[in-house]
Amino acid sequence: MRKLNELTTEVGKGSKNKNTRKGKSFGYQVLGFGSGGRPPRDPVAISMLIVAGGAAGGSQNFIGGGGGAGGFRTSSQTIDGYTKIVVACGAGGAANTGRVGADGSVSSVSGGSMTTIESAGGGGGGNVSGGPGRPGGSGGGGSSQGVQGGAGNTPSTSPSQGNAGGNYSSPGTGGSGGGGAGGSGSSNSGDNGGSGGGGTSNSTTGASVTYAGGGGGAGLSPGSGGSGGSGGGGNGISGPSGAAGSGTAGLGAGGGGSERSPATGGAGGLGVVVLSIPTGSYTGEVEGSPDVSTSGGNTIVKFSGDGSYTV
Repeated sequence: MRKLNELTTEVGKGSKNKNTRKGKSFGYQVLGFGSGGRPPRDPVAISMLIVAGGAAGGSQNFIGGGGGAGGFRTSSQTIDGYTKIVVACGAGGAANTGRVGADGSVSSVSGGSMTTIESAGGGGGGNVSGGPGRPGGSGGGGSSQGVQGGAGNTPSTSPSQGNAGGNYSSPGTGGSGGGGAGGSGSSNSGDNGGSGGGGTSNSTTGASVTYAGGGGGAGLSPGSGGSGGSGGGGNGISGPSGAAGSGTAGLGAGGGGSERSPATGGAGGLGVVVLSIPTGSYTGEVEGSPDVSTSGGNTIVKFSGDGSYTV
């Protein structure tokens, strides 16, 4: 009698050829595709927007320049499947009293063999006793008594990621505007603050949005503060009280400058990183808390904080 544990497959009637079952099927392992255990993924073309945090406006006894906008950069790359795109989203510079404005923080995308893209934080607005506007993605505005604006596009990128803050213009005692992605900050006009540099429009989200405007410079009362640049720049103020306008969060805009203590300079705006991915290739593998939406044939992943997306 044949034992039950000698299970075989016989080929043809009366055949002596026997094939024991080994747990394999058609040249690949049942548990996965090949040795890696996962199916292939094709490379995907992804458009990216990377805007750094804007800087705070300067404040002092007296006259602060506007904060510079965060660096503005874009990239389109074809990225290999299973690449983890690591996203850092730069914070805006914190509001302050009696000092040069705080710089914004870097935003970046990186991972695998893709080209790393970094946008520099905006440069803080200057003031009389603290020094000139600081360099950054866009530079901070200068102040009265010859205080100059900070350089933009620092470190240098091509295309340029931003522009310089305005320099002090004699006569007068107003502060100058911070630089924006689309233009330099304006110098003061007498005791009136200079306006912030304008931002740049972009449609990676599927709609045209203007990002990275510079903050307006402070005015010396009864002069007026300068207006913030298009793209969310905060307005400067005059007088010894109140708070200058903050840069708009999510646009990487610069904050406005204030005249003198206890008035405060405006905070810089949070930056943003946006990925536009063909919907047919979207994996849904995200970390962090991005906003996910669709526009046309693309899925839009918008980061307001650190996170990642796996292609």
